[in-house]
Amino acid sequence: MNKADGMKYAPKGKPNKVVEAGQFVFAAVGLDHGHVYGMCNGLMEAGATLKWVYDPDPEKVEAFVSAYPEVKAAQSEAQVLSDPEVQFVAAAAVTSERGPLGVRVMRSGKHYFTDKAPFTSLEQLEDARAAHTETGKKYAVYYSERLHVESAVFAGQLIEQGAIGRVVQVIGLGPHRLNAPSRPAWFFEKEKYGGILCDIGSHQVEQFLYFTGNHNANVVNSKVANYANKEYPELEDFGDMTVVGDNGATGYFRVDWLTPSGLGTWGDGRTLILGTDGYIELRKYIDIAKEKEGDQLYLVNKDGEQHMQLGGKVGFPYFGQLILDCLNGTENAMTQEHTFKAAELSLLAQKHAIRVE
Repeated sequence: MNKADGMKYAPKGKPNKVVEAGQFVFAAVGLDHGHVYGMCNGLMEAGATLKWVYDPDPEKVEAFVSAYPEVKAAQSEAQVLSDPEVQFVAAAAVTSERGPLGVRVMRSGKHYFTDKAPFTSLEQLEDARAAHTETGKKYAVYYSERLHVESAVFAGQLIEQGAIGRVVQVIGLGPHRLNAPSRPAWFFEKEKYGGILCDIGSHQVEQFLYFTGNHNANVVNSKVANYANKEYPELEDFGDMTVVGDNGATGYFRVDWLTPSGLGTWGDGRTLILGTDGYIELRKYIDIAKEKEGDQLYLVNKDGEQHMQLGGKVGFPYFGQLILDCLNGTENAMTQEHTFKAAELSLLAQKHAIRVE
């Protein structure tokens, strides 16, 4: 895993198979973002069988086949979608193309799993809702900053056990390193990437809903800016937002593309979760000037102060749960409404954001 470049963030965990070989067959379509590798890693560790890959760029396909030699290169998207053996399609297309691709996948009779952000407009979200209702197929989203981070997984378990009481506030910090020369052209086009709150802000909204137990929330305010990258006029390198959940919990989130080159990883992602009986801090990818390894969790409650290093100790249950949900018609990994609500709130925050100059 490349710790310097968030676009190549692809964690690997321990195999925890929930199905046998050939029982759950999937394909990868759309290789525009490196997160597709993390998505495939998680699925395969849970026992899924990777059959096809398709992308119009042969170089991307060649690199993917090199990483997963067992996969077959398809000649077209249609070849993948017409294969009755394929039950599930994982994709990390250009952001503005993810929603329409998901609709095509669901209407072909397959479940869909996309990188975040899952949409760039509220219209795309409504199209996906309609396709889900029509087909009964899942539109799953790779909200990796919770699903593929062991400290975040464990924080959810602690909250469920009542370790900090009722959660009343979540503060999420999602800084990223820009690495502008390595980014594709579409990354700097607002119509294609959707805006910073729509994009990496969606991680933060999803975590707020999950950790606070909210099914809905209101966006109180949101702001975006381009402070340091004027050569890319359509880029937003800063965004923040405040939300209030239906149960009264509040959230504040800041995301940016301002990570300095001296940091030992691509972003110092942190989450602070305040409960009525304690609090949790997650230092997800690094503990600056102290520990190079991420997955550091700090817990303070009536029992005292605890520091836990959780890398390699918790695992990533989401992928196995998602596979079983697809096979059994359940919603244990993440409900469809939660998936769509996180996207909806980030889109609303983006749409109504104040532009700070």
